[in-house]
Amino acid sequence: MTGLYLAGRRSWTGWAVGLAGQTLWLVYSLITEQWGFLVSCFVYGAIYLRNLRAWLRPTPTTPADEEVTRCAAS
Repeated sequence: MTGLYLAGRRSWTGWAVGLAGQTLWLVYSLITEQWGFLVSCFVYGAIYLRNLRAWLRPTPTTPADEEVTRCAAS
């Protein structure tokens, strides 16, 4: 829940917390041999990893964005 709260507050740490939480589900699924948890762990882990990488990657600017910024500054 903490990871989702932080992600909702537009913090990249929310995705990192969610990804770290998946390691606990991984261990749980292996110890209890509940393979459904293992599958969901990898699916959710992939989503958390994708979103974390998207948040940490800088957003490329386009020439149109630069023009709008330049006009707004005038």
